[in-house]
This record gives sequence, structure tokens and C-alpha cells, in this order.
Amino acid sequence: MSHPEQQYLDLMRRIWTEGDERIDRTGVGTRSVFGPQLRFDLGDKRVPLLTTKRVFWKAAAREMLWFLTGETNIRPLLEQKVTIWTDWPLAKYRKATGDEISQEAFEARIVADAGFAAEWGDLGPVYGKQWVDWPTYEAQADGTYRSGPGINQVALLVEGLKSNPGGRRHIVEGWNVAELDRMALPPCHKTYQFHVGAGGTRLNCQLYQRSCDVALGLPFNLFGAALLTRMVAQQVGLEPGELVWTGGDTHLYLNHGELIDAQLSRVPEGEPTLAILRRPESIFDYRIEDFEVRDYVPQGRLTAPVAV
Repeated sequence: MSHPEQQYLDLMRRIWTEGDERIDRTGVGTRSVFGPQLRFDLGDKRVPLLTTKRVFWKAAAREMLWFLTGETNIRPLLEQKVTIWTDWPLAKYRKATGDEISQEAFEARIVADAGFAAEWGDLGPVYGKQWVDWPTYEAQADGTYRSGPGINQVALLVEGLKSNPGGRRHIVEGWNVAELDRMALPPCHKTYQFHVGAGGTRLNCQLYQRSCDVALGLPFNLFGAALLTRMVAQQVGLEPGELVWTGGDTHLYLNHGELIDAQLSRVPEGEPTLAILRRPESIFDYRIEDFEVRDYVPQGRLTAPVAV
């Protein structure tokens, strides 16, 4: 039986050898395919954590917990040494000010200076804001509108799975068309749909990702989606089922060749698992200490530049 990670490597190879070469928004250039799908069984605590390179799963877990707070400023991430969102506000700061500050100095100033963080560390209404505080508007007698109460999609998801497990509307959506222009980066992993199967015992999740950097982003996205599915399943009293990942524009950057060649030369091995050590009161009360990855022995770290 093929190792579940092999489908990721097969996708990487297919894109690199058969993908359409395109000029993209970043100017770096990509090779791209459209509409691939990966499937992972999350039963028996399995988790799609790549073994052919090291994936810093704690950073991915901290990012997911950050999403669930509704926070949109990178300061809480940087306070935890998670730097995966720095590139976008740093590029904006450099362009606006002409100050070629180093990334390390920029991050240190964000952490040390709340005012500077408020001005330069916010990403706009990205993922978490849409997940737990989707904006609404109320019509007034004079024909104007004012802000109404935000919609907590994640809370509604948990309630809906408990009250109506057979429903077809168990969705968390990040693609708020009215606010895309205010986001540092429009959501890539945009739509999560949940489904109760196996006679009402298992929770499945399908993630639709409209744009996917396979070398750098997808390993994080797979772990994050599996973690979210495991948390939701625990909260609603179901066993985790299958994670289905579907990609839109699924690409490799042309300057990632060394990483790709190295990773494709490796053979996946081992079966890491994810344990959740307690069941908190709500989906919003998990802490990083609640998660434990076991039997994870990845091969060497592989790096490549992020295209901003």
C-alpha cells in the first residue's frame, strides 16, 4: 500500500514536469495545474504531516489558534516566534517609508512597540476576522447602513453539527468579496465544508484552496486543516474521518527548483500521529500545549524563498 504522502509527491512531480508555465502576480513565475485533489484518512490519530522534509507543525498550530481568535495583527504570532506572516506587512512598510529595515529588526519593533504594531502589523480583515466576525450591516430609517453584529461562522458550525449533523451547510468561508481589497493577501485556503458520515460517527472535511504554493504553503495547509477537523470533531463528539483537499491554481514557483528536486529524491516513511490532550469548553479555548505530535521523524529541512 502506498504511503499517504506519496500523493503529495506525485502532485509535486506532475506540476514540475507537466504544469503550464505562467507569469504570476509576484513576477517570479510558476508552473501550474488546476483542480487536483488529495485525500487523507484522519482515523487512528493519523495526521498529514510530511516526512520528506521537516514541517514546523507548532507554527501551523499557532497560526490556526490565531485564526480562531479573530486577530489580524501579526504581533501575537511574533510574540510566539512565528514569522510566517511577516513578509506582507514588511513589504508594505518598506514601500511606504523607503526604510530597508531588516526582517529581524522589523519583527522586533512590532513586538516591542504596540503603536508601531497597530500601524504596520495589521493584515486587514484576513482569515480569522471572516471566520469569527463576518461583518453585517443594518439598514437605517434614513436609507443609510450601520455595522451590525458580526457572524461567528465557527461557532455556528459547531452548533450546526450538533443539532443537524446531516445538514449540507456546514461551511466556514473566508472569501468576503466586499473586503478583499483591504486584505494583505486574499484567503488562499478559502472554504472549509464539513460532512458527517459513516453512519453519523465520523467528521469529514473538504478544504477548497483557490491558490496553492505546493512547496511552502501546502504542507502547512494540510496540517492546519487536519488540526481544525480534529478540534471540531472533538467538540461535537465525533471521530475524525477524511480530509479532502481540492486545489484551484495549484503551483510551484520557478525559483523553488532546488527544494523540489531534493524533496522528490526522498522516500516518505513513518506514520506521525496527532494527540489532543484535553477537551476544552469550546472550540476557542484550545492552547498549543493541548497538541502533541508523536512518531514524527522528518528528513532534513528544505527551504526556498517566499514570493510576496
